[in-house]
Amino acid sequence: MNERGAGGISRRGFIRGAMAAGAGAALGGTGLARSLWAAGEAAPKPAAKARSVIQIWMWGGPAHLDTFDPKPKAGSDYTGPFDSPIATNADGVTICQLLPELAKVADKYSIIRSMTHGINGHETAAYMVQTGREPGGRIVYPTVGAVVSSFKGLRAGYKGLIPPYIVLTRPQGRFSEAGFLGTKYMPFATGGDPARTPFAVEGVVAAGITPERQRARRDLAAGLDTLGGAMRDDAQVAAARAAREQAYGLILGDAGKVFDLTQEKQELRDRYGRSTFGQSCLAARRLVEQGVPYVTINYPGWDTHKQHFQTMRRMLPDLDRGMATLLADLSDRGLLDSTIVWWTGEFGRTPRVQWEPPWNGGRGHYGKAFCSVLAGGGFRGGRVVGESDARGEEVKDRPVWPRDVIAGVYELLGIDGEATLPHPLGLPTRVMEPAGEGVKSGGRLKEIL
Repeated sequence: MNERGAGGISRRGFIRGAMAAGAGAALGGTGLARSLWAAGEAAPKPAAKARSVIQIWMWGGPAHLDTFDPKPKAGSDYTGPFDSPIATNADGVTICQLLPELAKVADKYSIIRSMTHGINGHETAAYMVQTGREPGGRIVYPTVGAVVSSFKGLRAGYKGLIPPYIVLTRPQGRFSEAGFLGTKYMPFATGGDPARTPFAVEGVVAAGITPERQRARRDLAAGLDTLGGAMRDDAQVAAARAAREQAYGLILGDAGKVFDLTQEKQELRDRYGRSTFGQSCLAARRLVEQGVPYVTINYPGWDTHKQHFQTMRRMLPDLDRGMATLLADLSDRGLLDSTIVWWTGEFGRTPRVQWEPPWNGGRGHYGKAFCSVLAGGGFRGGRVVGESDARGEEVKDRPVWPRDVIAGVYELLGIDGEATLPHPLGLPTRVMEPAGEGVKSGGRLKEIL
């Protein structure tokens, strides 16, 4: 992975955000200096129920009819071959027939079947779902992950060398996740593939470089740092030295071991599935176990304009295995009560299958009605919020907008929606735009909060 990645912040990018450009960037390591998250942060409200969020981002937009909102009576032009949904362990709730493991843990999550925003473009829909804001305004707002990183940063008691906002494994590049908050709130994108050994995390784990060689590099860098010795009282030089020490502390110390999935039992790794997604779920669990506030798993491959059902037969079992094991594992470890799991994409897909050329059995973009899943952190499980119509084409009951979901996440994290965010130009900006006054909202998710 290159230094900048596809929109994520790299190890050198972290360092450059922490000190004047060039002061120690060449020796920067991961650059996780504490000053990165200290400035401009506000403490969360004390009534938080949740500590962390794992966002499973279904990159490209998953089909609601083929996941959590099946319509078996709609006919083959809508169901395709997936016309036999299965019962779950939550009374009266059915889901796609290719999700048997998730059916066994449905009591741990709730399904929102009436998501809507009406946007069919990837970039604009992703912005809406990730920020809760209408696209096209003069202000580019931060995503939920960046806001949580701000409010759950060091001033709120977050400690450690791992950044508070992690993306497994690469950022979307659709828009700036940090918005006007700036680069220090960009997520740390790990790069690499957790299904491979070692999991080559950008700036932390380098394939083929032993710890002994890293220590030799550290010692050589320290020995060559004559400027640091001559200017020990200089603030920028001191910041560079601290960043280097913290970087090597992550590389060679215990903190970086959170990415070493070989420490887990092989049986558990097999349960998650040995795919990139399955092992990303395991890595996410390890990260929140260490107190990381926000982890996004970017799961690509859901933009299924063509060969939709062939793709679903391959990907849905992977989703089923990884996500179901994540929920069960979090629960078994007592972490689900403090961890929100938020499954969503930017939109759903066209309920009517596009059999005609050139699609030949695909589904297009569909923002009028889709679904999301919420679990843990204070969200009730085993419930369904809202309803789409008989063909999944319209919201029939209880519309839910992206801001409503985000407001619920903030509420459980103890983040005040009326709190201000620091805009570099001093513009008045709040965590949440108030409902009403043209802001589309279905209201608080009282059914599951």
